[in-house]
Amino acid sequence: MRSNQLLVLAAAAALSTTLIAQGSGWPPAPGHLTIPVWPGIAPGAPANPPAEADMTTAKDNLIAGMPLVHLGNVSTPTLTLYTAKGNATGLGPAVVVFPGGGYNILAIDLEGTEVCDWLNAAGINCVLLKYRVPLTGPYPKSPAALEDAQRAMGLVRMHATEWGIDPKRVGVLGFSAGGHLAAAISTHFEQRLYDPIDAADKLSCRPDFAVVVYPGYLALADKNFAANPDINPTADTPPTFIVQAEDDPVHVENAVVYFLALKNAKVPAELHVYAQGGHGYGLRRTALPVTTWPQGVETWLHTIGVLPAASK
Repeated sequence: MRSNQLLVLAAAAALSTTLIAQGSGWPPAPGHLTIPVWPGIAPGAPANPPAEADMTTAKDNLIAGMPLVHLGNVSTPTLTLYTAKGNATGLGPAVVVFPGGGYNILAIDLEGTEVCDWLNAAGINCVLLKYRVPLTGPYPKSPAALEDAQRAMGLVRMHATEWGIDPKRVGVLGFSAGGHLAAAISTHFEQRLYDPIDAADKLSCRPDFAVVVYPGYLALADKNFAANPDINPTADTPPTFIVQAEDDPVHVENAVVYFLALKNAKVPAELHVYAQGGHGYGLRRTALPVTTWPQGVETWLHTIGVLPAASK
């Protein structure tokens, strides 16, 4: 009887995912489990939100000669699981990915699905968070995106064994606004911003490590690039890898100031600053050295023990 109930629940979940995908400008690729972040309406969600859609226009810049999806009007956040192939040795590490987009849209392929493909190739499970936008951050301007991130971390740990994930090796990786979100959850994990719902909210939402790529909102340009007081690292903030280009129009001070805050809190951190690169390149390779940053992340993950030590 229990088996039949589980089959019915699985079928209902699959139907729900299909319906979500049909109303979206970005349905996840077939073969990947997608679940809602919230069992019902997300906290503080507006009534009758506009339909989720791809907001990309012909005027949007190409990245490395290729277009990207600008997913907007996200009111139903989801998690999509990308499982690393060949992980037959037990539970493996996982990374929850936060695409960027200024808290207005999500660059869901450039800074989402393409990232999961890379992580899977490196032997790392990926969980892509489609968090709420627009105008859902930076915290505390709006708590919505950080609520989604906190809830996502609890869900990943709740489903860890089922998904082949080591709950003690779950990190985050974010780009631009998503980089700010990675820093925000690295410094706001002791208490949920919402009323607990179920067992997932009883589990830690602290990342075990964080990768912050060309972040915004971590240094205040209108205050001579002072550190953002709402992002305050402590000794409990997880080890962090940061990368940004000096010519980034979002300002490299975001990376530098956050690194210094981590250093002052005695948090193990690695900072990579490149002369050129601009903003929003994701993982797409160009002739610029900054686009080799994923190799640096893989080396760092071996160094901090998330991935096994490289054989000599």
